[in-house]
Amino acid sequence: MPAARGRRPSRLRKKSSSKRSMVIHCWCMNGRGSMRGADVRTESLFSYVSCEARVPADHPLRAIRAIVDEALEALSPEFDKLYSRHGRPSIPPEKLLRALLLQAFFTIRSERQLMEQMDYNLMFRWFAGLSMDAPIWDVTVFTKNRERLQEGDIAAKFLAAVLSQPRVTALLSEDHFSVDGTLIEAWASIKGFKPKADRADSPDKDDDGGSGSVPPASGAAPEGKPAGGRNAERDFHGEKRSNRTHASTSDPDARLYKKGRGAAARLCHMGHFLMENRHGLIVDTELTLATGTAEREAALSMLRRRNARHRITVAADKAYDVAGFVADLRSIKVTPHVAQNTTNRRSAIDGRTTRHAGYALSQRIRKRIEEGFGWIKTCGGLSKTRHRGTERVGWSFTLTAAACNLIRLPKLIEIKG
Repeated sequence: MPAARGRRPSRLRKKSSSKRSMVIHCWCMNGRGSMRGADVRTESLFSYVSCEARVPADHPLRAIRAIVDEALEALSPEFDKLYSRHGRPSIPPEKLLRALLLQAFFTIRSERQLMEQMDYNLMFRWFAGLSMDAPIWDVTVFTKNRERLQEGDIAAKFLAAVLSQPRVTALLSEDHFSVDGTLIEAWASIKGFKPKADRADSPDKDDDGGSGSVPPASGAAPEGKPAGGRNAERDFHGEKRSNRTHASTSDPDARLYKKGRGAAARLCHMGHFLMENRHGLIVDTELTLATGTAEREAALSMLRRRNARHRITVAADKAYDVAGFVADLRSIKVTPHVAQNTTNRRSAIDGRTTRHAGYALSQRIRKRIEEGFGWIKTCGGLSKTRHRGTERVGWSFTLTAAACNLIRLPKLIEIKG
């Protein structure tokens, strides 16, 4: 209440009021009751810094993106052929390819996780071509667009566009190459590797992957219902399985294959590289069914696509030491620097080839092709493929091989000067 007229105000009330105002002032300064100034910036409420400014100037992705953008610009006419001239504009294929390259660079296991990381990773947004506030895409965008890009064979054309750049062409050898193959584990379970006859028309096939001849376990489920659920246990002991009589229900293109005696047989595809020997860059790829002759057939196919106008050399391991394959190489003007296989047999490579110093050099350099296989499996995520079917797995295999080249190219271009 205000003091009466002519009466002096109470000193106790005045002292209390001044102390309360001082405390309020201190807490307003920094929230701790101290006279220290508060570290508060109020000059702007919004930030207008772009993703470009957030990426360091010396980051390796900057050099990689320059190569990628040049290759994608060369592919622009190919992209135009894949899209209709009418309708709603789609997500640019250039951005989709950059995002898939990020998936290989940073070993991201799925497109769903890729979209999750692109939502908060500014460097990913910058590389793909998205602004800071641009909405990310639905994960199903990759499903439809991958089919479109696959029909246009964009992965192989992208690999060729990268290698055709002048600064990259200067790194490549036109005379000496190496070839090899590797197994890519299929996205299929061995339990789904069932007899073809049972899958087609056998009325008494069991639902847990058997051939109908294996007796049911005790306590089996009633007729017409799978025993043990969708992923029931299965005893394969005593049952013979082969690619001639069995096929996978998940991926019909997967084949049962093993590397050698004593190794486990797995459902897989077979990928092949053609590597130039100067810097170990991958110049061609192919993915085939996993068969005993696939490596030699794919090697001939890739070498014929080179369409060399002069004689070249190709190095390979002992699996390629077959008389028919060596003769086919010589018929297309390719000198076979194939490792000799003399285990209980006669090699198709004689002293006319092995006497030259280039043969020993090719045999030493060809082992570098394993570095590419190691990268695509450990970093590129292809130790077990995420797709089914030879065409889809082959497209992913080629794009991952291009990513392997892109990782190495900036350093090689810098050294070359």
